[in-house]
Amino acid sequence: MISKEVKITYIGGPTALFEISGLRFLTDPTFDPANTDYPTPVYTLHKLRSPVINPEKLGDVDYVLLSHDHHFDNLDHAGRNFLSGVKSVFTTTASAKRLNGNAVGLENWQTIEVPGQNNRTIRITGTPCRHGPADGDRGPVTGFVLQYEGDDQDGIYISGDTVWYEGVEEVARRFEIRLAILFMGAAIVKEVGTDHLTMTAEEAVKAAGFFDKAKIMPLHFDGWSHFSESGKEIETAFKNAGMEERLLII
Repeated sequence: MISKEVKITYIGGPTALFEISGLRFLTDPTFDPANTDYPTPVYTLHKLRSPVINPEKLGDVDYVLLSHDHHFDNLDHAGRNFLSGVKSVFTTTASAKRLNGNAVGLENWQTIEVPGQNNRTIRITGTPCRHGPADGDRGPVTGFVLQYEGDDQDGIYISGDTVWYEGVEEVARRFEIRLAILFMGAAIVKEVGTDHLTMTAEEAVKAAGFFDKAKIMPLHFDGWSHFSESGKEIETAFKNAGMEERLLII
């Protein structure tokens, strides 16, 4: 529980359940069991941990916030099967074309409104991501800002798979964010290079300086073998920066 308005339940990896104004949102569904391998022509991803909650025990979910569909650590086999049971899947325009059906593509800064309880509206805005170094091509990814009426928490930012760069800085300029959920772990897939593909702990500290009114919640930093930093490194970086009170690890 984050506030009277927002309840967040951690499920595993990039997957968390957000309950806001009577609606239930799920990020990047990953429900396969531990020790599943995902071979591709270039690399193999390996999952280390099973989800805390299996999909059949999760209950109804209204919407999925899917950062991208083309990497198994953001949408695994069971997660893909889960998508058909929700009203809409908000994702990138490229992912929406591949998924078809109930998938809705969002361009950067595009906003869609969905109705909540008591005639309240929740606004969902797509935000820019860069999934690794500037000269790499890991495919399009989106983050999200959720805004809802009637509470002093003006916005929740869900970064998606991104490193720190000017696009994330622009999110901080455009929105009053009270909770920034950052995909971290400094993911490295050695077969495609030595650069990190998601935020490092030090980058998250830098982000916290821009999201200066927000609590910082790390997500997607464990449960897979390609993460190079754990919760310990994250906690140490925030402590060294004097920001440990702003860090929320669920």
